Amino acid sequence: MDIDPTITSYPDIGERAFGKCGRMLVSTTMNVELYMVVTGFLILEGDNLQNLFGDIEFQIFGVTIGGKQSFVVIISLIILPTVWLNNMSILSYISASGVVASIVLLGSILWVAVFDGLGFQANRTQFVNWKGMPTAVSLYAFCYCAHPVFPTLYTSMINPKKFSKVMYVCFLLCTISYASMAIVGYLMFGPTVLSQITLNLPTNKISSKVAIYTTLVNPIAKYGLMIKPLVNSFENQLPINFNKRLFSILIRTAIVISTIIVALAIPFFGYLMSLVGAFLSITASTILPCLCFLRISGDYRTLGFELVVILGIVIMGIAIMIVGTYTSVVEIIGHLYI
Repeated sequence: MDIDPTITSYPDIGERAFGKCGRMLVSTTMNVELYMVVTGFLILEGDNLQNLFGDIEFQIFGVTIGGKQSFVVIISLIILPTVWLNNMSILSYISASGVVASIVLLGSILWVAVFDGLGFQANRTQFVNWKGMPTAVSLYAFCYCAHPVFPTLYTSMINPKKFSKVMYVCFLLCTISYASMAIVGYLMFGPTVLSQITLNLPTNKISSKVAIYTTLVNPIAKYGLMIKPLVNSFENQLPINFNKRLFSILIRTAIVISTIIVALAIPFFGYLMSLVGAFLSITASTILPCLCFLRISGDYRTLGFELVVILGIVIMGIAIMIVGTYTSVVEIIGHLYI
């Protein structure tokens, strides 16, 4: 993107590297990944709201919707206006609240453990559970699933020259946050920790409620930004003579409705995100960037340390993708038919 201003998106990079096939592969992988991520946001919201308030129900056109499903629909209606926004600067401010929410969430979890008496005394019968390793690695990959949004962020920055510094800070803070939450969660609950640690917390504690409410802020803050590249892909297909604003709103609304349907059909947050991490995040965030870099830079022609390292990353990514995807699909199918 630095050497060619006409490259403004992740699919553009795929096309520069591998032609139209590269664009199609990158675009498909990126859009499906982002779509599943925002679907996971809705499942997370439904789980935590049900944990707080129990089951509620209401009727739409004579159809009764109750339990977690009702919360998914309510949150989707709240999120919908953020999806209609076009101004990336506004979306960035909304998303920034998600960063604050992550810090508050970690602090609340620590408060529950240290000051509310829950402690770090979980029954940890074994140090490593090898059977759970594919799911764990897949979920770790999912933590970095926002890579396809980077080109969109880069082109939206007032000063793109600071992009690298922004990335260094983001990766450092995210890694510290994710690792801290994983360690604290295991020390508190051991193997009984659920797919969302907030579901383990006692809801009668104020600190627990702060943690849960903070968790609810993140999806609302990030949904619009994460879905933006997918929206752009659809809108770019519209003919020039169409009322773009009207059809844009219709397209965005349709995408939100479709994510509601998927969230209601596959309501397993941990397993679904594991599948996204193994099959899509690893592909979009690890394998394809490496292959595109080698192709565009021409480094694949010369055997050297950099080539060996990058090929090692690609091989590791493919291994995670195969094993993690198989494990996640088996777990989802197993829970669907229980």
